[in-house]
Amino acid sequence: MSSLSPATSSALAPYGWDDAWADEFAPHDADGLLPGRVIRVDRGQCDVVTAGGILRADTAFVTPHDPLRVVCTGDWVAVEPGGNPRYVRAYLPRRTAFVRSTSSKRSEGQILAANVDHVVVAVSLAVELDLARIERFLALAWESGAQPVVVLTKADLVPDAVTRAHLVQDVETSAPGVPVLTVSAVDGDGLDVLTALVSGGTSVLLGQSGAGKSTLANALLGEDVMDVRATRDVDGKGRHTTTTRNLLALPGGGVLIDTPGLRGVGLWDAGTGVGQVFSEIEELAEGCRFHDCAHESEPGCAVLAAVETGELPQRRLESYRKLLRENQYIVAKTDARLRAEIRKDWKRKGAIGRAAMEAKRGRLR
Repeated sequence: MSSLSPATSSALAPYGWDDAWADEFAPHDADGLLPGRVIRVDRGQCDVVTAGGILRADTAFVTPHDPLRVVCTGDWVAVEPGGNPRYVRAYLPRRTAFVRSTSSKRSEGQILAANVDHVVVAVSLAVELDLARIERFLALAWESGAQPVVVLTKADLVPDAVTRAHLVQDVETSAPGVPVLTVSAVDGDGLDVLTALVSGGTSVLLGQSGAGKSTLANALLGEDVMDVRATRDVDGKGRHTTTTRNLLALPGGGVLIDTPGLRGVGLWDAGTGVGQVFSEIEELAEGCRFHDCAHESEPGCAVLAAVETGELPQRRLESYRKLLRENQYIVAKTDARLRAEIRKDWKRKGAIGRAAMEAKRGRLR
């Protein structure tokens, strides 16, 4: 058990500290280190909230070659009690982590937030819904280990209730098992439901630029903490008003991590997450004749049959295939065995295709 003082635990409780974290920290407490939560990271430095206030610390001692193990906003860390510079000496094992692939060609993952309970995906109703992008966000959200939530922002710009209901239904169809909320930060509609949801634990707020994240964050915080800029009328996009990931305690309880707008959301080893986003397809696949059915042209495919009857939208199947291929490609870059299996599968399909062409030529002669 930890010997941390009740005052320390009480001071850190608004940021998510609990008995389990205290037990994890016990060895570092014995070494005389201070517990704290990372509220911001910037070029090898981080701001850490501790029982005594916010400290600036260097991360040089916990910067491994693996980009997924660097200190991240949301981490609980062990910090030196003094020194100039002051150093982070360790971080506690993460309960959850939201990871995407970087835009570089080096097949690296990038951790955006750690120890989150809810992944809040902000989607603007001011522009046409991109359901495929929502599914991509949700795949990463499920893979993180947190509970995804979709928040349709700027609901005041869709005053017609019937139209708004149809948009919500489209998103719910693309997000099985995920709460879908409509919110207007302008008139406060729906904010009470979202506030109640995020009050229990840590939430990370994600979305494209122009989705209204900073406005939503200000509404949840009850003050204008985040800079807000106008969205372009031509395409509904905005500039990055948030440039770093910031962790803030909410006045009604809970913690919010606000993030910059994400232009690219690449999958990173998110096979389980993809399966959860498309759970109805995976359930249908259990009825396919072949256990390794690719749902392309195989006889007895229950998934294709569902598309034929209209039970499953063609768009959903195409999105499922695309995300599976992308995820397989990312994983194969770092998994030699999987690369070999993919090459073997390509050769098998190529042989089947050539045999079919030969048979067709034979019939034409």
